[in-house]
Amino acid sequence: MATRFIQENVDPAVNGYLHTPDNANGDGIVLAHGAGSNCTARLLVEMSESLEALGFTVLRIDLPFRVARASGPPRPGDAERDRRGIREAAQALQGMTRRRVYVGGHSYGGRQASMLLAEDAGAADGLLLLSYPLHPPKKPDQLRTKHFAQLTRPMFFAHGTRDPFGSIAEMKEALKLIAARHAVLPIDGAGHELIPRKAGSAITTQIAQAFLAFVRAS
Repeated sequence: MATRFIQENVDPAVNGYLHTPDNANGDGIVLAHGAGSNCTARLLVEMSESLEALGFTVLRIDLPFRVARASGPPRPGDAERDRRGIREAAQALQGMTRRRVYVGGHSYGGRQASMLLAEDAGAADGLLLLSYPLHPPKKPDQLRTKHFAQLTRPMFFAHGTRDPFGSIAEMKEALKLIAARHAVLPIDGAGHELIPRKAGSAITTQIAQAFLAFVRAS
């Protein structure tokens, strides 16, 4: 069960939903949405529920750009503030967990989380990246990997085999830039949304179980 979570005494404020498991494993994770959605997106909700079922305390948040505007994509000037929003959410979650705190999310949200950890490895203990937007569709030369070499925290990627923002082969080639421990879970037949319209929570359960195994091995 998720409860509304708002922390207004920080800048930017943290707005989202907190999932508190019955049997907490001590770890927490902040999940941020993609450029065209918000924290009530189906993928974020089902991913949070699947992680909660495995004992993770999950805080899914609206990024600051979405708090400021109910619709529309982020603007170029929004990225730094969005990263600060992820940082504030991680700090809030650190006060509610006893072990590690991870950050990540879908597409743009996951990209900003990864850029945050490239800037400051101490902001969180690792990353869960859902459909990392490796490049714009049909523009494979415009890679979003400049910060990969600065990443030092464990990184887990879940990526659809039909994602136009990057193929599995392209992802694996790009991840050679990362010295930190990392893994890619291919989701067969999935596009950028990861969970097809007719699919249930089985995919997010698969991702959550694989992520738990990944972090336990660290």
